[in-house]
Amino acid sequence: MKPDTLGAYNIADLRELAKRRTPKGIFEFVDRGTEDEIGVRNNRAIFERIKLKPRTLVDVSQRSQEITLFGKKQPMPIVIGPTGSAGLMWYHGEAALARAAAAAGIPFSLATGSTTAMETVAEESPGATRWFQLYMWPDRSLSHQLVERARNAGFEALIVTVDGAAAGNREYNMRNGFTMPFRFTRRNCTDVLMHPRWMMGTLLRYIATTGMPKYENYPTHVKNRITNLPMGRASPRSDSTTWDDLRALRKLWPHTMIVKGILHPQDAVMAAECGADGVVVSNHGGRNLDSAISSIEALPEILDAVGKRMTVMVDSGFRRGSDVVKALALGAHAVLIGRATLYGTGAGGEAGAARAIALFREEINRVMALLGVRSIAELGREHLVLPRDFPAHDASTGAVVLDHPRRSTAIV
Repeated sequence: MKPDTLGAYNIADLRELAKRRTPKGIFEFVDRGTEDEIGVRNNRAIFERIKLKPRTLVDVSQRSQEITLFGKKQPMPIVIGPTGSAGLMWYHGEAALARAAAAAGIPFSLATGSTTAMETVAEESPGATRWFQLYMWPDRSLSHQLVERARNAGFEALIVTVDGAAAGNREYNMRNGFTMPFRFTRRNCTDVLMHPRWMMGTLLRYIATTGMPKYENYPTHVKNRITNLPMGRASPRSDSTTWDDLRALRKLWPHTMIVKGILHPQDAVMAAECGADGVVVSNHGGRNLDSAISSIEALPEILDAVGKRMTVMVDSGFRRGSDVVKALALGAHAVLIGRATLYGTGAGGEAGAARAIALFREEINRVMALLGVRSIAELGREHLVLPRDFPAHDASTGAVVLDHPRRSTAIV
């Protein structure tokens, strides 16, 4: 076994390694969805139903995954998406993940709910392309202060997550007894003691340095006011956020602004009209609204609506390089990866995150060769066979699209 593989030859292997190392409560917070987990299952099932149509006898010896995203070239078409639990999977896991992203030449996104402060992440990941994810809070001034902090810390893009008007109903968090800030109970003490590597390498390191993990990007008085709430419910969400808030953020933020959590084409149009530079088509990894349409199913309509006006990215359910290729062939400009690199971080910190990224790189490269394409730009809908009920139609007419600007689609 080569040391840099960690014994992991796909993302499922990294998931299993992370599951063994981390307490059940933390692993399930990362791994699971909401309510009956219909959304999580559908996110994966739809990828299995989309088939690839390869071409042969093409010289693919010089193939490249390089793309240009918001004016910057990068060697592969993925972005590390914002996840608020990397620092629970590994000590300063956000910084480890950022360093792995920097080494791969791809952007890293830091979540509002991270347990490592944005300034610490910036200091510990020199050279990284860093994006910051924002939830709007009921007190808008506090959110605006976060935006100012992110700008001062050198973050290059602001991701405004808009699909969190209420926290997802993740009942297992309450059953597992894990809260933020962390509080010892009989149940989670037993869980922690059964995972000594995590206890010694993560929890005790926090206790010895900064104390129990907290949401380090929250203002001090907000952190102190949050008292042992279930993970995922400790964020002061706002259910009164409107498009006017997005317009206000556009005035405050001088760099790239991205809206994440879009599933309806009209919302994508509104985001563009509010000055956003890009959107992320996302159902939050199946963690919020359980019966929401999958991101990959929503993608074609949104591309038809705004694909020529702004950058359209997608996340939720991506576990293989072939999944990424399918999204790019539909027309996505890039794919955000969340759980997959969290599994890597939980399995081995920076080395594990790097392994997850390497697996995507290797798989994308292999799939491109077998499809007979030499560049991401050559990918199109002609390389796909979609399920007959797949909503690949024009947003304005509802007609099935068989001749899209980025190739045609076979419907079976």
